[in-house]
Amino acid sequence: MKTTKNLLLALLILLTIVSNSSGQEAPQKPVKLAIAGMTHGHIAFIMGRKEHKDFQLVGIYEPNRELTQKLAAQYGFDTQLVYTNLEEMLDKVKPEAVVAFGSVYEHMAVVEACAPRGIHVMVEKPLATNNDHAQKMKKLAERYHIHLLTDFETSWYPSTAKSFQLVNDSNFVGVIRKVVVHDGHQGPKEIGCDQYFLDWLTDPIQNGGGALIDFGCYGANLMTYLMKGEEPISVTAVTRQFKPQIYPKVDDEATIIVTYPTAQCIIQASWNWPFGRKDMEIYGATGTIIAENNQHMRLRNGTMKEEQKVVITSKDISVYEDPFSYFFDVIHGKIQMTSYDPYALTTNVTVVKILDAARQSAQTGKTVELK
Repeated sequence: MKTTKNLLLALLILLTIVSNSSGQEAPQKPVKLAIAGMTHGHIAFIMGRKEHKDFQLVGIYEPNRELTQKLAAQYGFDTQLVYTNLEEMLDKVKPEAVVAFGSVYEHMAVVEACAPRGIHVMVEKPLATNNDHAQKMKKLAERYHIHLLTDFETSWYPSTAKSFQLVNDSNFVGVIRKVVVHDGHQGPKEIGCDQYFLDWLTDPIQNGGGALIDFGCYGANLMTYLMKGEEPISVTAVTRQFKPQIYPKVDDEATIIVTYPTAQCIIQASWNWPFGRKDMEIYGATGTIIAENNQHMRLRNGTMKEEQKVVITSKDISVYEDPFSYFFDVIHGKIQMTSYDPYALTTNVTVVKILDAARQSAQTGKTVELK
């Protein structure tokens, strides 16, 4: 009987060892997260994901008390988390990561405060309003070894991931010759953006421009991704102000032509379309890819007799449909980003270079050569 008990005990120990070494990882602790700024309309992206347990909200920086009271009532966070001084908040709550939801111009100050403290940062698109800010932010991130990500809605799209796979992994379209990207809507005021958002979104300093920056950045990001980080050789842009009575300080319409040695990208950014749209057309030497939205695509190449309509979801291709889950896994080393990843720092510095050149071209009426 004693021998039987010993054998059973040994078997139980062996099963425990096998179970613990089965490759299952212990759950990661939540990352201590702070929010820097709350005037961006996309603040709902982070405040509306309470069911996720990957981040623990430990602090909020926002000097506008009226806004924080309004958002606290809407999302149910404790106003004791709110600080009106960014550096004080960082030093008191000691976050591991920060997400920036203020104006684009304010991204620089967030990185200046976070980088020396070793705090990882993710900003809403685009990275910066100008190339000087982008270069300084890049140097700070590299010097202090922090992750600095830029979030674009189109980075979450299964159709974006599938387009990249078809272009670069399967050679479905051959060499890219032309990409046309349409992004925009009826206008931020027309679709109901609140005044806190509009105040900086329609300001040439705080946003860097109007539709050219707000929606031109998507095409610049997607093209840099598709071209695997290759920088363009020139940028030409034309902007218009069709609604000066609504947007007196900034453009509301922009067309940007980005030229590469072997390809061209046409970016159409608008606050004037009768409906919202985010779509992309890729034309190669042997085929086409048209991503109509986040899931619906139309495909054709030389091996096909007619165009094929497909619906791509995250079940069909690996893609993070939640940017904060992506940020979490980057912080924990589960993801090693390529330099041309849509979220990556190098990609988004190139995006700002393109936007900077587009703004200059629109102002001067001349093509801007990039070196």
